[in-house]
Amino acid sequence: MLEHGAAPPATQQPESDPPVGGLGARLMRRKPVERLVAEGGQGEGGTLRRSMGMWQLTMISIGATLGTGIFVVLGEAVPDAGPAVIVSFVIAGLTALFSALSYAELAGTIPVSGSSYSYAYATMGELIAWVCGWCLILEYGVSVAAVAVGWGEYLNELLDGTLGVTIPDALAAPPGDGGIFNLPALLVVLLAMAFLLGGAKESARANTVMVAVKIAALILFCAVAFTGIRAGNYTPFMPLGMAGVSAAGATLFFSYIGFDAASTAGEEAKNPQRDLPRAIMLSLIIVTALYCLVAAVAVGALPWKKFSGSEAALASIMKDVTGQDAWAVLLAAGAVVAIASVVLTVLYGQTRILFAMSRDGLVPKVFSTVHARTGVPRANTVIVSLFCGVLAAAIPLGQLADATSIGTLFAFALVNIAVIVLRRTRPDMPRTFRVPLSPLFPLIGFALCLWMMGSLQFVTWVVFGCWMAVGLVLYFAYGLRRSRLATAEK
Repeated sequence: MLEHGAAPPATQQPESDPPVGGLGARLMRRKPVERLVAEGGQGEGGTLRRSMGMWQLTMISIGATLGTGIFVVLGEAVPDAGPAVIVSFVIAGLTALFSALSYAELAGTIPVSGSSYSYAYATMGELIAWVCGWCLILEYGVSVAAVAVGWGEYLNELLDGTLGVTIPDALAAPPGDGGIFNLPALLVVLLAMAFLLGGAKESARANTVMVAVKIAALILFCAVAFTGIRAGNYTPFMPLGMAGVSAAGATLFFSYIGFDAASTAGEEAKNPQRDLPRAIMLSLIIVTALYCLVAAVAVGALPWKKFSGSEAALASIMKDVTGQDAWAVLLAAGAVVAIASVVLTVLYGQTRILFAMSRDGLVPKVFSTVHARTGVPRANTVIVSLFCGVLAAAIPLGQLADATSIGTLFAFALVNIAVIVLRRTRPDMPRTFRVPLSPLFPLIGFALCLWMMGSLQFVTWVVFGCWMAVGLVLYFAYGLRRSRLATAEK
């Protein structure tokens, strides 16, 4: 529920941190909420600018979410679940909903750019915060690369339909997928970087236009593909059983990555306590409704076995249903814009999370240096963009999507726990949104995240374990000694 007229969190007395002592105490040191909020927007050499209202924040979350699963990952999930992929979308959406409730409460209470990293720092201590931040790097940074891979598929569809040419496989696919270097994936990341360097307000305007285009493209698909629905395509509805539905749901959770993107704009929102919770919940409702509608039409218009290996499935369906290339070209054009907006907004979120971690001293200072004229962390944006672009050009889509899902689910699980901890440690703190039936709903959200993590393949867990091991090495070698809380204790 929303609570109007709540005072800013900074009016509360700060909680006490664990006393300075041994290694255990240092790992558990917490950053008070008041300090997190007071430092909002402050960077090295400049400050972020508060320029976004609720509409822009909602569009950021929709821009970061809508398009990924439908335009790219649907072809990966349908072979696992069959027509029951609709149920998989619902399961993934419910998992996201419980976590979204927790995000909404914390975003209104701790309106800063660090998202779940900052929430963990205020509630569970520095080590857990680092682990959460490291998972967010996997969520945002790697998902940029994964989405960029799919962008090249639709770009080829568009070029083929309009000019009769395509980018050679050697330059349109990564190693392992029949290519040498995915040039389109690199280009879309660099294009997003150019928008972000222009400023947050300008990027938000461009994203709003792109979101309108992607919604129009999906509505067009539903209207055209509906004429091709055959009842027989829905049977058998669950050919691979509940295990297939669960596995597809875990993969499709990748489609919901991004609803929390508004929380990374906490230091650039005009009224973050009021607008962030509303933007998070509204964006998730819109995205879930569109996902389920498009999935229902898609599996009705094309037999589920024909989805295998397709990263541009919707364009193929349009071509099959109409027998004409023109409709597929229109959808491909919409997908090119749609996926570009996902890259733009998710890349934005990644830079702001690293901004918050850098300001806390856990990563190098270069990531929190703000350009005085544009109010943009320029070096941060360039470094992250180049990293994600090269990753997109060299790694196949399926591996990227699953690795992103497990990192996201782990971070979401921590957010649900953070709500419970903050309710107990700071019960009187003003909250502009409260998770109903707490702690029951956060515990359900936590359990659903663990369940979906358990549905992912063993190799994904191995990759995640290696990623976390690297992160812990970096923390103990750098962050533990250089964090601003550590230097304040000396």
